Amino acid sequence: MERSKIVAIITGAISVLLAIAYLILVQLLDFRGEMIPAPVGQLAPTVEMASDHSLHRLAFHPPTLLPLGAKAIK
Repeated sequence: MERSKIVAIITGAISVLLAIAYLILVQLLDFRGEMIPAPVGQLAPTVEMASDHSLHRLAFHPPTLLPLGAKAIK
C-alpha cells in the first residue's frame, strides 16, 4: 500500500476509537443520576442595593450629538 493510504487508515481508526471512547464517557457520566442543584444555604450570599433617594440624581443622560466644531453649552 501507499504511505498516504496507511496514514488515512490509521487516522480513521484513531477517529473511530476517540468517538467510541467519547460515547462510553457520556454513558458513564449519564449513569451518575439526576443533577440536583446545590442547597440554598450553601450558596454565596447575595448583595442587595440600598434604596436611597440621593441615587435618583445620578440618572444617566445620553450625550448630545453636536456638529463638528460646535461647543457644548454648560
